[in-house]
Amino acid sequence: MSLSAAAKEVLKRAKSDDIRFINLQFTDILGSIKSVAIPVNRLADVLDKGIWFDGSSILGFVRICESDMILKPDPDTYAVTPWTPNERKSARFICDIYTPDNKPFEGDPRTILKNALADVKKLGFTYNCGPEVEFYLFKREDGKNTTIPHDQGGYFDYSPKDMASSVRKDIVIALEAMGMVAEMSHHECGPGQHEIDIRYADALTAADNAITLKYTIKAIAQKHDLYASFMPKPLYKQAGSGMHVHQSLFTTKGKNAFFDPKDKYKFSKLAYHFMAGQLEHAKALSAVVAPTVNSYKRLVSGYEAPVYICWAQINRSALIRIPRYSPGRELATRMELRCPDPSCNPYIAFACMLKAGLDGVKRKLNPPKPVEEDVYELDESRREELRIDMLPFSIIRAVEELKKDKVVQEAMGKHTYEKFIEAKTMEFDEYRMQITPWEIEKYLEAL
Repeated sequence: MSLSAAAKEVLKRAKSDDIRFINLQFTDILGSIKSVAIPVNRLADVLDKGIWFDGSSILGFVRICESDMILKPDPDTYAVTPWTPNERKSARFICDIYTPDNKPFEGDPRTILKNALADVKKLGFTYNCGPEVEFYLFKREDGKNTTIPHDQGGYFDYSPKDMASSVRKDIVIALEAMGMVAEMSHHECGPGQHEIDIRYADALTAADNAITLKYTIKAIAQKHDLYASFMPKPLYKQAGSGMHVHQSLFTTKGKNAFFDPKDKYKFSKLAYHFMAGQLEHAKALSAVVAPTVNSYKRLVSGYEAPVYICWAQINRSALIRIPRYSPGRELATRMELRCPDPSCNPYIAFACMLKAGLDGVKRKLNPPKPVEEDVYELDESRREELRIDMLPFSIIRAVEELKKDKVVQEAMGKHTYEKFIEAKTMEFDEYRMQITPWEIEKYLEAL
């Protein structure tokens, strides 16, 4: 058995932590978390050789005739899951997926992001992301999940209106026990809606953290007899849940390549090119970063969710926002993409966002002028004058845009792109054939 130094170190840690079980985690192309559990006495062998699993049962992976695949744990992702009892004390690894001939699987979302990061590394940069994850906490009644909010608090409310402050604190404590740094947690606009922000990191770590954050929130909510949902728009006429993503490029010497002290917004030419690339590919990107039918119930006017393709600093109706610069905080110069939501697969989303931005850098694209007016309040003629386009208003329209965008397709890879299109088309067909309560109320007696 030939183990790396990192693998030997986590074996020691697992023994020191008195771990009984290991959860090997990965995601399918839609971002659903999958897991295989093994007893800790198998860990050394799995770190050495990986473990076989049936890839044909995972959405978007392979056909039955080519089902055998291998999970390989990443030693750097070892973390104890603090909510498991001592008699079943568990730790987790996030895994990469390999084919039987020991090659990275092209449809593995983590591999897709690694490939994109390899491209930006060749240019001398590191891509950093900071996702802000919003979610709802709902009550459970008679052992069943409901859509009844846990409280009636509002933005930044505190106890007694914010009845979940203790839940969020327990989530933050659990995240810290797993080696993550939660920078802020607070009540959001909707009743029972919350946000937890994880510290900025390189994109691979940030994607790992986003996945970890989601299942940790669900686990701690369950401990409080609540249900956590990352559905983009679970409640009619209430705020939707987004996952705004802050982004920047850093040089290998640790300098923020987005910063320029001479610019009005403190933004470099590179940053403007990167932003222009994301604006150029925004319609196709929306299929990946807002990938569900329900995502487009959130992307409507009036709820601070972006609908119009423009950028600004103080205008929160814009698709891309540049947070204000503070002296001495040059490293924090960044841009915020506001259309992603937590239903996306962060690995694929970050990969496509990066490649869209790099296309702008490659082509030296320049963004249009910023729009600091509230775009929701502008009439159509004024929007046309400013040449402000709109995001697709449904997942099928977004898929149609994706079909025309070679840059985003190449970021996904041929295999994942084709499987994604197939899955999203089926999802929309299933949705459009449903007869909803709204239709019954609207038409049954009227027609």
